Formats: sequence, structure tokens, C-alpha cells
Amino acid sequence: MLTPHIIESVVRSALAEDAPWGDLTVELAIPASAEIDARLVARESGVFAGGPLIVETFRQLDPRIEVTALADEGEAFAAGRALARIAGPARGVLTGERVALNLCQRMSGVATLTARYAAAVAHTQARIADTRKTTPGLRALEKHAVRAGGGSNHRFGLSDAIMVKDNHLAALGAVDDASITSALRRLRERAGHTTSIVVEVDRLEQIPPVLDAAPTGLLLDNFSIPELVEGVRLIDGRAIAEASGGVDLDTVAGIAETGVDVISVGRLTHGARALDLGLDAP
Repeated sequence: MLTPHIIESVVRSALAEDAPWGDLTVELAIPASAEIDARLVARESGVFAGGPLIVETFRQLDPRIEVTALADEGEAFAAGRALARIAGPARGVLTGERVALNLCQRMSGVATLTARYAAAVAHTQARIADTRKTTPGLRALEKHAVRAGGGSNHRFGLSDAIMVKDNHLAALGAVDDASITSALRRLRERAGHTTSIVVEVDRLEQIPPVLDAAPTGLLLDNFSIPELVEGVRLIDGRAIAEASGGVDLDTVAGIAETGVDVISVGRLTHGARALDLGLDAP
């Protein structure tokens, strides 16, 4: 998902935003011959993500800059840990510092939060998954960070899979059991045989007619814990049972213990804060 093309494009855009006509401070104050040897240092504990973006940032500014990874993607670290070494021409290092930090701090923040959710449900069968609630233009980075933190990726975008929500059913006029089943069966006939179909339900009564259309999964939206237990019982392994809505670190373990297969959490991306990292030169 985090392809070289995406990495190159995101970094190029970020550098153009930060230094559209060059770095005035560096060009006037720092000699072209100056060298620097710096460390990316954690100011707090977390889970690392974003190494490829750091490498690409400094490669684009000056290929002579050497970036040495001191932590792997998805590796947990303590405060004070050196995560990477950046050495080479000072102008390029100083110009790229903020862009590299911004990207890595954001991605490590997502990975760190995801790891907390994954740890909370580790005693169950449930997987933690992200959603499409991502920063525009940075979806691939944030979904990569979710995986680095031990989570799973939901569909990348609208083109990946079919997800039928309440507004889709309303637009189709599917308002009772028979019409819901009929609409979903027609959809299955039109879709390719490899295409996943997930249907969102917001009450228990919708589950039987949806199951009759043989979907890939059911998304149980904003169900209470007792309703989730009953929903899992009704689904009975005939489709993937996914819980969504009202999920936070206080509720996620209880949701997982109902027996659902997947818990999708928008907070992994839209609620994560950037981790505190810094670039220190001796």
C-alpha cells in the first residue's frame, strides 16, 4: 500500500509546501561545505512508523545525506531512544528536518495508538481495523502506520469493496425484510465473484434478511454489548461480524469479548496525536 510512488509524491508535496523557493535561513547562514551528524530521538515512548518517509525526504534534498535506521517499522521504543541517524551536508539535513519530523511523528502517533487498542483485545479473536476517516492525501501513510501498530486495514477506498450502509438501502427503497434481501441479491449478481460485500445494520431485526443475501460481512453499527452478543449469535459464522461505533480504549475490550471478528475504529487515524520526536545534533 505504501508504494515508492506514494512516498515520493507525498514527500515532494510536503517539501514544496515548506520550502517553495528554497530555505532562506540555510542558504544565507549555512556554508555549502558544512556537515552535520544528527539523531532522531524519542521524547516519549511509542511505536515507530515512517522510516521510509524520512529516507525519502533527505534523498530528495541531497542524495549525499545518509539515513541509518536504528529502529524497525512497528518496533516499540522508550523515551530517549535514538530511532535513526541522519548525517551529511548540513543544508539538506536542516531544510528537511521539519518535514521528516512531521511525517514520522504523525505516523508513529497512529502506530502507537493502534498498538494500545491491539493490546486491549489481544486476549480475544477480534482484530482492530482502521476506517476511511483519514487525513486527505495521507491515507496510505496512516494505514501503513496502523499495520505497524499491529492493526489491520479496512478497505483503502471506495473502489476496493462494496459496503452498503443505511443511506444506500434508503436510496434503494429497501425498507423491509423482503426488499433488503432482494436489493442485496441483485447487487451480488452484478458484482464480481471476488468482490467483498459488507452490509451495515443498525438493529438486530435487519440481520436475518441481510444474511439471506449471503454477504461477506455485517457491520453492527452502534450496537450495545448485549446486542452485539445476540448479533454474533444470529450471524453464527455465516459472515464476518464487525463492530463499529462507540469504540474507545475504555470500551474496546468489552466489545471484543462479545465474539465479533473485527472492530473498526476511526479514532486510530482521526484521533491520534503526533508523537513527540526530535532531531538532535551534538
